[in-house]
Amino acid sequence: MSESEARLAALGHTLPVVGKPLFNYVPFKRAGDVAYLSGQVPRFADGSLTTGKVGEALTLEEAQKAAVLCGLHLLAVAKAAAGSLEKVEFLKLFGMVYATPDFGGQPKVIDACSELLVQVLGERGRHARSAIGMGSLPSNVPVEIEAVIRILD
Repeated sequence: MSESEARLAALGHTLPVVGKPLFNYVPFKRAGDVAYLSGQVPRFADGSLTTGKVGEALTLEEAQKAAVLCGLHLLAVAKAAAGSLEKVEFLKLFGMVYATPDFGGQPKVIDACSELLVQVLGERGRHARSAIGMGSLPSNVPVEIEAVIRILD
């Protein structure tokens, strides 16, 4: 178990299995030492999803838990791309939050994912980021997050 995975375990989490995409795309695309990670949604181990609109069906806290699930999937895909979490540096996150028009807490939602990445990877988890509100997301999920990582030698 790597140091990063030990930190993840200490937080009470394990890496999910990288699943086969449901549509015509790949989980990541590598270009040199950079990899682009496809958007990850809050999927549980049994395949079920967190669903609902933030500010209506879901609270901020529930949306933050969904963002942590997205972060776990991002870490799993990053490990698949790099071979080890010790070789992963997150460069950028793009966080999308399905929310009511008056909900302004998108940064707080995506911050839960950002915090997880820093807790697990330390400085290699710090990244640039966007957090935007959306009128809808696939399968009615409240959060989808994609990332750009650098793979270290």
